[in-house]
Amino acid sequence: MREGSTTRRSLLALGGALALAAPAAANPAWPTRPVRIIVPVAPGGSLDTLARIVAERLRDGLGQPVLVENRPGAASNLGFELVAGSPPDGHTLLLAPDSLTVNPALFEGLRYHAETSFAPVMLLTRAAQVLALRRDLPPATLQDFIALARARDGRLNIASPGNASSGHLAGALLQLRTGANWAHVPYRGGGPAVADVLAGHVDGVWVTLAPAVPHIRAGALRAVAVSTPGRAAALPDVPTVAEQGVPGFDVTNWQGLFAPAGTPPAIIRRLHDAVLRVLEEPAVRARLEDQGFEVVAGPPEALAATVAENLPRWREVVRAAGIRAD
Repeated sequence: MREGSTTRRSLLALGGALALAAPAAANPAWPTRPVRIIVPVAPGGSLDTLARIVAERLRDGLGQPVLVENRPGAASNLGFELVAGSPPDGHTLLLAPDSLTVNPALFEGLRYHAETSFAPVMLLTRAAQVLALRRDLPPATLQDFIALARARDGRLNIASPGNASSGHLAGALLQLRTGANWAHVPYRGGGPAVADVLAGHVDGVWVTLAPAVPHIRAGALRAVAVSTPGRAAALPDVPTVAEQGVPGFDVTNWQGLFAPAGTPPAIIRRLHDAVLRVLEEPAVRARLEDQGFEVVAGPPEALAATVAENLPRWREVVRAAGIRAD
């Protein structure tokens, strides 16, 4: 009897130990050292600003320093490849722009796959593009702009932050949808593109809101349209492209946080929850909105769906518009 009781006690103890071990295995100790967020563009732009605003507050939620590491180059592919090849332990993350879903249409032999090389964590934010023109250019509406572009037949110069940037894609898609024609002038960033519109060197620019809104509000640039399905909070009086006769038009910049594929789900959940708490802070939300971002804070499934939807869409636009990599 004593032996049976001992055996039963041993089994119960073993079962209890296994029950305690299961949550430990499902919730690995993390983070055990500083976490780095790879930003695949140069410092100073809107994506870099987003990363630093989030990282600054995320430290408190994770109990470890959160470092922003810029890895620009090869149209962001260097940063994408770095994270895709990193250990899936939650200590190396990627803050990706929408070029993650554009680059596969532009480059062959990439050492990552947009859908399978990364574990989605959160769809952080999205942002509109705005078509802003020189103040002395006549068009006040999108239809006026299209009419002028048709009349000049390629002699309008419209800038973008770079070849195959969201601004370039917005302009290319508008040309495909309307049949209008203008010359695309790529720059290395939205700031220089806006500066040349202000200086009168080019006629207009498709660009994210942050570098353009101060000049639009000051009256130095004329905003003709925004690229998103709904109006931008920062420019509530500027109609969308869709409102102005191009139904279904949508070029929405998005910014998502990823980990390498294979990162344990428990880490993904904890990271998502920590970032969500940051984005729910009113001061953080206000800072991001000042930069032209709309806070989404979508779950991993929303980010995965965004990637899946945009890959074939941009492949078709790139093909139809004849866009080539630099």
